[in-house]
Amino acid sequence: MKTTSSQISLIFFLAALLLFTGGFAGQNPPRSLKGPPFTDPAETQAMPEDWINQPIKYDPSAGDADIVLSLDQHLYPALLPMIQKYAKEHGLKIVVNEGTCGITSGMVERKTVDIGGFCCPPGKTDRLPGLRFHTIGIDAIALLVHPDNPVKKITIGEARQIFMGEIHRWSELKSSNKEKGFDIPIQVVGRLHCKLRPGHWRLLLDNEDLFAPGMQEVGAIPDMISQISLNPGAIGYEVLWNTIRYKDKGRVKALLIDGYSAENADHLISLRYPLYRVYNLAIWEGKGVENPHAKKLVDFLLQHTKDLPKEHNIIPAALLKKAGWKFRGDELIGEPK
Repeated sequence: MKTTSSQISLIFFLAALLLFTGGFAGQNPPRSLKGPPFTDPAETQAMPEDWINQPIKYDPSAGDADIVLSLDQHLYPALLPMIQKYAKEHGLKIVVNEGTCGITSGMVERKTVDIGGFCCPPGKTDRLPGLRFHTIGIDAIALLVHPDNPVKKITIGEARQIFMGEIHRWSELKSSNKEKGFDIPIQVVGRLHCKLRPGHWRLLLDNEDLFAPGMQEVGAIPDMISQISLNPGAIGYEVLWNTIRYKDKGRVKALLIDGYSAENADHLISLRYPLYRVYNLAIWEGKGVENPHAKKLVDFLLQHTKDLPKEHNIIPAALLKKAGWKFRGDELIGEPK
């Protein structure tokens, strides 16, 4: 049977359409802008045998400590009073270092601490042999703007467009209950910490390349608060506790996302509010690295997360388990369906 020129043209048209729309059978759909919330807990970072056999050895500054911890800058102020009380009641010398996830990760890998505290879920390279993660809880990440900004709410889609640089002025928002005349440029402010770990800001946009070229990047939480408070057109992100902790850096306010609030625990537990941090404690298990005192301390902290001051806004792991979040042992590993 002869093929006519019109049939040939139709074949080429359909082939081109399939190519540019990704319509071939079995082809993966376009990748979501949202990054992965967690890594696979079954994957463990390979380490040499001499490292595996290496015992825990504290830095000389820890002296004759019974337990040594390194906590990130979120968990340190939240847990320190509880740890100090526990140490006094049990007659233990507990040394607590304040750092970042990066600093804590380094101390854990060097095996100079019994417990490491993180504000992110573990990345693949954090899952070291003998190290087990226990989730304290989660905390909403708020989208923050200048207090004089009349915008009160945006959609998660608009938030992504803003941080990608696709929406340039506040007056371009369609969902907002903005006041007429608030037509000023948007200045995106970002703090791209823990790039290799899942969750946190990567729930907004998966990687740094997706953010607007004109984004003002800051390296510290106080600078995030300060830059937003100084610019009526700015938008950034941080947990609400840090807006209280660094209130001397300026005033900011939180936006609703899709009508849901970072201040409402039920909105986050149900994942109607989509952005959050995961707080974890990592502890050693096994011969030569396990510290019974450290295990009891972690158990105590997990049991008493509910007793933390309300301004920390940490939703305990126990409530997440009841709501259908996925756990492996004490570690949060997946969102609810």
